[in-house]
Amino acid sequence: MYSWGGFCEIKEIVYFQSLNRLKMKRIHQILLAFLIFPFVTLTAQSDGQGTYTLLIDAYDWGPAVNKIIVPKVESETPAVFGDYEVKVVRSKENVEMREGEAQGTRNVLYAYPSNADGDRSETGEFTTLVLMVAPNDPLSSPIKYYRGPNGRASNQWIDYELTVTHVPTGTTWDKEGKRMIPDLDIFDLTGTFSHKDIDLTYGSFKPKGSGSLPLIIWLHGGGEGGTDPGIPLIANKAVNYSSAEIQEIFKGAYVLAPQTPTFWMQSESGEYTRGNTNDIYNETLMALIKDYVSKNPGIDTDRIYIGGCSNGGYMSLKLLLNHPDYFAAGYISALAYHNEFISEAQLNSIKNIPIWFVHSKDDTTTVPEKTVVPLYERLVAAGAPNVHLSLYDHVTDLNGMYGGKAYHFPGHWSWIYSHANDADFDYDGNPVLIDSKPVTIMEWLAQQHK
Repeated sequence: MYSWGGFCEIKEIVYFQSLNRLKMKRIHQILLAFLIFPFVTLTAQSDGQGTYTLLIDAYDWGPAVNKIIVPKVESETPAVFGDYEVKVVRSKENVEMREGEAQGTRNVLYAYPSNADGDRSETGEFTTLVLMVAPNDPLSSPIKYYRGPNGRASNQWIDYELTVTHVPTGTTWDKEGKRMIPDLDIFDLTGTFSHKDIDLTYGSFKPKGSGSLPLIIWLHGGGEGGTDPGIPLIANKAVNYSSAEIQEIFKGAYVLAPQTPTFWMQSESGEYTRGNTNDIYNETLMALIKDYVSKNPGIDTDRIYIGGCSNGGYMSLKLLLNHPDYFAAGYISALAYHNEFISEAQLNSIKNIPIWFVHSKDDTTTVPEKTVVPLYERLVAAGAPNVHLSLYDHVTDLNGMYGGKAYHFPGHWSWIYSHANDADFDYDGNPVLIDSKPVTIMEWLAQQHK
């Protein structure tokens, strides 16, 4: 999955000054600064040793740098967003950056007084700058999809360097002192597991609730393989399963996000399997899941849910086929397992497992007519009592910031609807119901028991 940034955060913006007024104000401030603070300005510009704090949020299409926190300029009352200039340089050794994604100027939308963590505080000693982010703005993204030395392309963190200047005084901050990723910082990213000479990494989240609680397992797509479990969680907003909104639906739930060093669909030959041959990871992955469950006695073993997208959708279905009595339900988006390689015996083994598929009609990577549509129809024909398919026309802008339904992400990105808990209809277009009440995919999942 390519991640080009995030969307514009405007909750705190009251209004914008007109461009002409802003330009005139900045010119006057710069002239005033040179008249009153000539030595301070020159010193600050030449030193350039100030540190800033970087804030990264997860969005539907990936992570984005949406805020910067800098020490308050002594003469600054109140903070004026137009007084700041933010320049970025994105780089990675031996990685080519296309024109427009290597360096440029970030747009500052708003500035407010804050504490060191970016929380609004009128007496705070810091200023937080809110930056414009957008799905088609690579300058806002701290990751890049590129091909590594092993020939595999995946999303990886890159070097993301900012120079923040308070134009009226010339004060500059160009060293990253701290990085905060609130959506990701609540996860334990140190998990490792080995089985039969195969090593996997994983991220995990433990809920605050007590008692016996469910486990949500998420398996990433082909672009998130590697050895940094933060990537599968942030590159396409899988962190949202730990959000307050989704956690409330489950009354608390563990979240487990395993990571393969390559890709889940890798066969023994090193090539992709579509289900026609065995992959090399499913046995080790299942051993990891059982190990994690055994080490967390608070997990309700009757409510273990497995889902994933694309490669991870393939592996989710693979584990359901191999272990039909283990999982309480599946939630699978952009399924990459080809229907033609699922036998009637395999089909019958999973027909009683609750499964909710999410896909988009314009997915050219995992074509629905080869994967999810015929499988769904076969399950229904076999009498599956609790199988659903939300088949969207396109993957659109759920926030309405970029045109709503008129804005189309790549059709392969149907996992956006799962992470956002948006899916709420079946293949016939009617709502999915529980006890005559319409439910979303996460509300449905929370009601499933083995």
